[in-house]
Amino acid sequence: MKNILATIVGFIVASVTVYIFESVIGHNLFPLPEGANPMDMEWIKNNMDQIPTGAKVFVVIAHFVGIIAGMFVAGLISKTSMIPAYIVGGLMIAATFFNIFMLPKELWFTISDGLFAFIGFLVGTSLAKKQITK
Repeated sequence: MKNILATIVGFIVASVTVYIFESVIGHNLFPLPEGANPMDMEWIKNNMDQIPTGAKVFVVIAHFVGIIAGMFVAGLISKTSMIPAYIVGGLMIAATFFNIFMLPKELWFTISDGLFAFIGFLVGTSLAKKQITK
């Protein structure tokens, strides 16, 4: 039961972290153009060139930090198994790659988002392992 809770809470923490970095911080520092609808995938697909580069950088940061935070919290709650952390990390990497393939992006954005998601998984794994007591 504790591992199920660790997985759920870890995923929630990861998702909230991504939201904070991407939407709250990123969109406040680098506002989207007038009339933008970030919840409309069609608008994003058709207007990717109008989204500020800084906002895109914050998307990469958000995915990176979100994976780390979620995996860390899953390990912190579980304390006995890495499985919840791996599930959280796997789900977040899947979401990142879904985002990469569903939206047309510049090459730098695609490569950095995928690379930092993978690095985030490695860092998250390391931090979660430190929380496991044997």
